Amino acid sequence: MYLVLVGGGNVGIQLAKKLLARNHEVLLLEKSLNTARRLRAHLGSDNVMSGDACDIRIQKEAGFARADVVVAVTGEDEDNLIVCQLAKEVHQVKRVLARVNDPEHEQIFRDLGIDDTVSATSIIFNLLEQQIASDELVPVGALHRGHVEVVESVLSNRSSLIGKAVRDIALPPGTFLVYLLRNGIGHQVSGETVLQEDDMVVALVPTESADELRNCLGCH
Repeated sequence: MYLVLVGGGNVGIQLAKKLLARNHEVLLLEKSLNTARRLRAHLGSDNVMSGDACDIRIQKEAGFARADVVVAVTGEDEDNLIVCQLAKEVHQVKRVLARVNDPEHEQIFRDLGIDDTVSATSIIFNLLEQQIASDELVPVGALHRGHVEVVESVLSNRSSLIGKAVRDIALPPGTFLVYLLRNGIGHQVSGETVLQEDDMVVALVPTESADELRNCLGCH
């Protein structure tokens, strides 16, 4: 399969690595020239292209017309929506997938025909809903409005936490690891969960402690 990934952040990098390991043809399209140059060292020069994926000319150069799948995983919902819309309407790509950073935008994506979306925030709240009564979800919403962030990070081989159980990790106060993606499979996190290289962890963390958490995890 030929897959075009838009966005050179943690999610895009990890997807590219896993897809390339399975011998798929992959092109990671990144807007920042400097970031694209850095990514070529990790993914190979033929697998990374610099350019604005919202530009039809760039999409043509990237081969959207022959792509089996286009995945937009930038940190900007507007960009992800435009990329997926153009992929479907201009290039007739059969399968598109969009990352939605703000769950309030999910319905907009659906209304505009982008049915395949992924929202880390929605995943977390779905997990919470399975564990506690619906009336107890109200304080969680209040905490979110009170400057608690949903963050996701990928553990690099430099992380000192690899091989450690979550119960043994000194996380910043008020921080909870609530979801883990490993080899494409999602897992709930418990104190017994042992972290591994390339794990993508999703956490609830007070805004002022977000940088401390990233340093704690040793993420790339």
